[in-house]
Amino acid sequence: MLWQMLSSFHLSFPTWQLLVIAGIVSWLFVAQRWSFTVHLRAVLQPFVLRHVDKGIAVVLQIQKWEHPLLDVLLASLASTVSVEFYTAFLPLLFWSGHTKLARQLTLLMALCIYIGNSVKDLVCAPRPPSPPVRRIVPMESEKESSLEYGLPSSHSINTLCLSGYLLHYLMGHKEEIGIASVSAIAALLSAIVFLVVFGRLYLGMHTPIDVAAGLVLGALLLLGWCMVDDYVDAFITTGENVLWFWATIAILLLFAYPTPELRTPSFEFHTAFNGVVFGIVSAINRTYLEFHTDMIPIIPLSTWGGIIDLSRRLAIGLPIVLIAKAVSKALAIRVLPVVCNFVGFPIRSSHYVPIRISTTHAQCTSGSSKKMDVDHKQVHMSVILDDKASMDVDTGIRLVQYAGVGWAVAELTPYVFHYLAL
Repeated sequence: MLWQMLSSFHLSFPTWQLLVIAGIVSWLFVAQRWSFTVHLRAVLQPFVLRHVDKGIAVVLQIQKWEHPLLDVLLASLASTVSVEFYTAFLPLLFWSGHTKLARQLTLLMALCIYIGNSVKDLVCAPRPPSPPVRRIVPMESEKESSLEYGLPSSHSINTLCLSGYLLHYLMGHKEEIGIASVSAIAALLSAIVFLVVFGRLYLGMHTPIDVAAGLVLGALLLLGWCMVDDYVDAFITTGENVLWFWATIAILLLFAYPTPELRTPSFEFHTAFNGVVFGIVSAINRTYLEFHTDMIPIIPLSTWGGIIDLSRRLAIGLPIVLIAKAVSKALAIRVLPVVCNFVGFPIRSSHYVPIRISTTHAQCTSGSSKKMDVDHKQVHMSVILDDKASMDVDTGIRLVQYAGVGWAVAELTPYVFHYLAL
């Protein structure tokens, strides 16, 4: 009986998947056992801090070119890798029929965000101080990003990878598009990358070492992704055990993320995109033949009819995605704490779950223990006094919430479009 169970498990999880999972788990054990993050930070941080200090003079020199038009232009271009941009751009690709490009860019951006933010919270190098540097953060998402550590520049990584992969994709279709059009788009994308990278210095968000590290890391990620993209795409569309394997990896990556010196939004950004990717991957794997093959017609944006058709899809699809996000969040807030308490998993909540508790708290005074009961009307979660002994349930809630977003983009809305004949 035991051998049959193990054989069944082996069939459910191919050998390479088991090796990947075992490798990540082993890395988690080794990294925690020998405090890998702390030791590596002690080596890297002093070097980076010296170059951040030296780079302040370069930033101040660039900011002597201050002009209101440059402020507007460079701040606007910075939004090309913002949450608002992804929220509109990626669904637009999915719903216009460019499904392979959409899923590849989604996966690549998730990889960039995870690696980039992990390095940020590993090194923990500050941004250039303001003052003396003039920092321009006109958008709300930029204000939140400014709370992150500096090295590497996420905008440099994401812009390079997004533009580079778009160009890589267009080169594969140059016979249809035309070499002249591809060349013009390549020039435009190159200009955007340059202006975004230059803008990180001009806007006072980074020093030269931050953007240099971002460009090097981005180039390595882009090169690596172009080598494996077709294999990853084949796996998520027609592979074996995609849902359970991806769910396992998504959860393990949360634990593999380095702990920073001070809490920043970087981990939350990764968790959100991690959830989006899981929702999209699970949806594509289930509905690939219906909505995501290369046979799906592409809406031509070169005609007014195509623009109107896509506008209708956006007008209907975006509200559906927002509703799915709200419903997923509400369900996760109600279900996850209950499940964790039921299985005895210690949790805490920093934001989402109301502090309405029924628990017993031991308070020690002058060598003696005094028990104090705190009872409230409704039980949501157990209080954990030691943060290191618990998991923030908000992480799971955020993961589920954005998984709902990804699922709605890649599965729910295509069904609605099909039903409405859009």
